[in-house]
Amino acid sequence: MLSIALPDAAATESLAARLVTVLPADKSGLLMLLQGELGAGKSTLARAMLHSMGHSGPVPSPTYTLVEPYEFADFSVYHIDLYRLSGIEELDYLGWNDLRDGLVLLEWPERAPELVQQADLSVKLDYDGPGRTATLQGLSARGAEMLDGWST
Repeated sequence: MLSIALPDAAATESLAARLVTVLPADKSGLLMLLQGELGAGKSTLARAMLHSMGHSGPVPSPTYTLVEPYEFADFSVYHIDLYRLSGIEELDYLGWNDLRDGLVLLEWPERAPELVQQADLSVKLDYDGPGRTATLQGLSARGAEMLDGWST
């Protein structure tokens, strides 16, 4: 487990860029949990990751659309927000099984706790004065491998 101080939005963007560099070449089925209170920076982190991957357009929060897909040359990314879901059974309506061909950035995984067992990496953002603290934890062999050799 790693704890990283994020004193400002630029530090969150730097963390996002670093996370992109440790993603495996094969991103299919990779599930990253983005956890934290409202306003903690989950969407900011996801947006910065997508921009670091080369997406140049807007990255809206998926709070109302629930799923925002992004297509890259060799892979797909799905930014998902479960805040408005009442249970895991609603994932079927989102086409959950069809979304597992790429990287899934999942906000509010607490709404479907059963997904933690499928997750590879958890990024928890907590308020820390005017900044944030990010706690990264590998939840699978793939997730642990992503964090191997990480230096803060």
